[in-house]
This record gives sequence, structure tokens and C-alpha cells, in this order.
Amino acid sequence: MTIYHKNGTVLTDQYDSIEAAAAAGANLTAADLMAANLAGANLTNATLRGAYLWGANLRGADLTGANLWGATLTNANLTNADLAGAYLTDANLTNADLTNADLAGAVLYIGNRCITL
Repeated sequence: MTIYHKNGTVLTDQYDSIEAAAAAGANLTAADLMAANLAGANLTNATLRGAYLWGANLRGADLTGANLWGATLTNANLTNADLAGAYLTDANLTNADLTNADLAGAVLYIGNRCITL
């Protein structure tokens, strides 16, 4: 599977899946995962800083401790996703579905205030 940077360059082509890349600790910073079907994916501690996940299906995904700093999650389906301890500072969650998502310990900044959920 080839994973592209949002500028079009190849980030990695060494893994069979996004889960395998995340499990191997691959740096997926600014990955273009627009409309990707990642339902139920294990992305624990994944580095998805600045990733483009517009419209992605992350239903039931495990994003525990994931770095989603500055990620675009507009229109993403995060229903039942585990975002415990995830870093969501500057993430765009416009119209994201967070129904029953676990945000315990997730960190985000609003203005200059750090909020841990």
C-alpha cells in the first residue's frame, strides 16, 4: 500500500495496510487519507500529525494515544472510536461524528488553554 503525503509525494510504500504502518511506528505526518475506510483499525499511538482524514470512516477505530495534532477530520465518522489520550490540538473536527467516542484524557487547546478531557 502506498501512502501519500498531502503534497503528493510518497510517505511510504513498505506496508500492506495503514494498520501495519502504524504498528511499525511509521511516521504518517500529513498523510492523505481522504475518505479512507479505517473502520475498526488499530492506530494506537499512530503519528498522524497534520494528516488529511476528510470524510474518513474511523468508526470503532482505536486511536488511543494517537498524535492527531493539526489533522483534518472534517466530516469523519468517529462513532465509537477510542480517542483516549489522543492529541487533538488544532485538529479540525467540523461536522465529525463523535457519537459514543471515548475522549477520556484526550488533549486539545482552545485558544491558549490546554484542556484534558
